[in-house]
Amino acid sequence: MEINIQLKSLADKINQLKNKIETEESTKHAFVLPFIHVLGYDAFNPLEVVPEFTADLGLKKGEKVDYAIFQNGEPIIIVECKSWKEKLTIHNSQLFRYFHVTKTRFALLTNGINYQFFTDLDAPNKMDEKPFLEFDITNLKENTINEITKFHKSNFNVDNIVSNASSLKYIKEIKKQINAELENPSNDFTRFFANKVYTGRLTEKVVDEFKDLVQKSLNQFISEKINDRLNAALTKETIKQQDEEIVTIEEENKIITTEEELEGFRIVVAILRRKLPTNRIVHRDTQSYFGILLDDNNRKPLCRLHLNGGKKYISLFNQNKSETKLSISCIDDIYEFEKELLETAALYETE
Repeated sequence: MEINIQLKSLADKINQLKNKIETEESTKHAFVLPFIHVLGYDAFNPLEVVPEFTADLGLKKGEKVDYAIFQNGEPIIIVECKSWKEKLTIHNSQLFRYFHVTKTRFALLTNGINYQFFTDLDAPNKMDEKPFLEFDITNLKENTINEITKFHKSNFNVDNIVSNASSLKYIKEIKKQINAELENPSNDFTRFFANKVYTGRLTEKVVDEFKDLVQKSLNQFISEKINDRLNAALTKETIKQQDEEIVTIEEENKIITTEEELEGFRIVVAILRRKLPTNRIVHRDTQSYFGILLDDNNRKPLCRLHLNGGKKYISLFNQNKSETKLSISCIDDIYEFEKELLETAALYETE
């Protein structure tokens, strides 16, 4: 199962269960361990996942972090868990203390819903105060799923993740700044645009007036870009549908229903009318064969006639809807398969 499907399944489970989860231990078992499993690690294998991981911290003995994920005998991720009802705060976290005494480059702080991944970008062997990857598992975007995939057991590569972590960290912070400027443009941000379009002196009053203009301009620009993308997508889909309709029409135009096929259909109707109303027996011609269906339903084939080639055939269907193709010399031979046709019709009636 692909990781995006597993994450979606876990998110659905969390939304269903969270109001029944009361403790930190329950959060670990119901939410965190399944997430570790999604990453490809066996929570019941002590060589891969060690609960209550202990490392000696100078004079402090016996302090434990909730989980350590191991690879090749070394911890690669240490995990500290909180109850899903708690907000995550890195202050006083044991992750800081454990990070520099283990060989791990990654630490995870989570309440089972919100996840924060840390590394040591700012100073070697010292955990950063800000996470480079942060997400709500119940509201994942595609680019975030791509980043989570890098932590999967089959993909895990320390150098690749660390080299990408710096970009993720700064992209996250830049996006926060962009959001802040969109909601309430700063003086510096406003001046940047005002200087481009205003020829007068940028007094404090002028800057204040431009704040509203800058905010409206940005929001309108973003809305127009989104609408352009949507319209382009809709146009593309419309063209695709039109092309499909043209292809369908062209294929239908190539189909010629012969009098022999219609005569064969009338023979089948004559056989089956003892068990079925004639209006339920329908023919549908294709380029490959002349199909006869019950209730005009493709899932209920009664038989197929192959009459346009050098040799003539009839296809019959058993209870598993497996097709058997039998040779006939002329359409009158269809009468020889009366028993099989009636059995097929009876089968669908039983269903």
